[in-house]
Amino acid sequence: MKVTLNRVNENFHFELKNDRGHLVNVDARPEFGGNDMGPSPMEIVLMGVAGCSGIDMISILKKQRQQITSFKAEVEGERVQVGEAKPFKDIHVVFYLEGEIIPEKAARAAQLSFEKYCSVSKTLEPTATIHYKVVLNGEEL
Repeated sequence: MKVTLNRVNENFHFELKNDRGHLVNVDARPEFGGNDMGPSPMEIVLMGVAGCSGIDMISILKKQRQQITSFKAEVEGERVQVGEAKPFKDIHVVFYLEGEIIPEKAARAAQLSFEKYCSVSKTLEPTATIHYKVVLNGEEL
């Protein structure tokens, strides 16, 4: 796995490309000297948590023949000062699923993602606690 980074402007706008040619723009907010031309690197980390666990959950539920009509996630990160850096301390994930899904299967899919499959959350595990909950058809499980 490899990505390349190219600077786009005189500030902090970067274009990243993976070895398959997919592009992502990254930038800093104006208050930090950027032009807000893309998410920040830390926002990309939260997006990685959402995407990784989303892939896991959809894969697990499809194998169990659950009928998913809608799948969304919200991820919020709380950071803490450690020297000059501000890594994530706590990450909160809420999954919103709709469809003909057995509640226990939805809850188990989330559990399996975070405890076994999601490489992004496993990477963050040594420094951040990930909390998650599942809302199925409007009801929190």
